[in-house]
Amino acid sequence: MSIDYVKARRLLARRDPVLRDLMRRYGRCGLADAQHTDPFRALVHAIIAQQLSTRASATIEGRFAALFDGAPTPAAVAATSDTRLRAVGLSVQKLRYVRDLSCRVADGSLPLASLDHLGDEEVIAALTQVTGIGRWTAEMFLMFRLQRPDVLPVGDLGIVKAVHRAYRLRTPPSSARLLRIGESWRPYRSVACWYLWASLENLPLKE
Repeated sequence: MSIDYVKARRLLARRDPVLRDLMRRYGRCGLADAQHTDPFRALVHAIIAQQLSTRASATIEGRFAALFDGAPTPAAVAATSDTRLRAVGLSVQKLRYVRDLSCRVADGSLPLASLDHLGDEEVIAALTQVTGIGRWTAEMFLMFRLQRPDVLPVGDLGIVKAVHRAYRLRTPPSSARLLRIGESWRPYRSVACWYLWASLENLPLKE
């Protein structure tokens, strides 16, 4: 499912002046720029990235991919020793998560190829069966791998912080308040979130 970014920007600018200003500041939406085309690797990336900075997670993921000549597969991961996987920087906990993911994909209990055909909540239900994959990780997969246009991760601390600042709220918004604010962003809440994340970064301004 692809997102019509021109239509999304037009609708969001018309409905929300805060987002309109962010879109003017940051230009085109980069939501699709860094997505992994391979769903297994995308989920491994999501697990590695948990509670790490972008730089640290990129370093570990690069070392992990190098073990498999850039193309890790469930079978290849299963055949690799704990010692070698730990050596690239995986914690004991994340090693367990990656092992569980690999086993579920290999035995067919998590059919990655069919996720594209499921609704958002069905995808979340399927992915959260994996140890270490919670709702937030599943929502990131929906947004960045499946390119679903209308995801609002209310548990994301970056979104909470960005809305708090951009909308000049007195206190950080609750999940319920975020949902209310985000109603006007439908059906492009994923695009709105990208601009909110962008507002927290030292990104270059649009030329």
